Amino acid sequence: MKPRVGVSACLLGQALRYDGASRPHAWIRDRLPEYAEIVPFCPETGAGLDVPRPAVQLVRGDDGRIRVCGVDDSRLDVTAVLQQWIRQQAPELQMLDAIIFKSRSPSCGLGSAPLFDGDGKLLQADFSGLYAAWVQMNYPGMVLCDERKLEEKRYQELFLSWLRKKPD
Repeated sequence: MKPRVGVSACLLGQALRYDGASRPHAWIRDRLPEYAEIVPFCPETGAGLDVPRPAVQLVRGDDGRIRVCGVDDSRLDVTAVLQQWIRQQAPELQMLDAIIFKSRSPSCGLGSAPLFDGDGKLLQADFSGLYAAWVQMNYPGMVLCDERKLEEKRYQELFLSWLRKKPD
């Protein structure tokens, strides 16, 4: 039985990004299915947000809480709908062996999402998106990476070796 790998759907060529585009990654889309069962996901569309939709970013509020708010309209706050979707993912996550996230995404960025203050000033360039951070905290043993790592052949081989070590 092949290991199950969750993959940000935009990396598979699905046009689900905020701007209606995708960011297909050739190795993930074309080669990884030879070694793993691919389980596409998109937190934003899973939470019911439209395509296209206003761009959002991570914002640390005055209260210290992290929110996902509109880039052009800071009154747009999709944090609650994303958190609701995230909480519903536990059963699916328990059936995955690894996840490949889309870098820099406010939901999927794995240590690569920018975090801003309420005035739009960059606070941190290497934060994790809402979903990626939740997965990191609740599934510490799961193999996680983003597509940037998988640009290099040696990391592709390392990722596949992790999958091969999966207990049956």
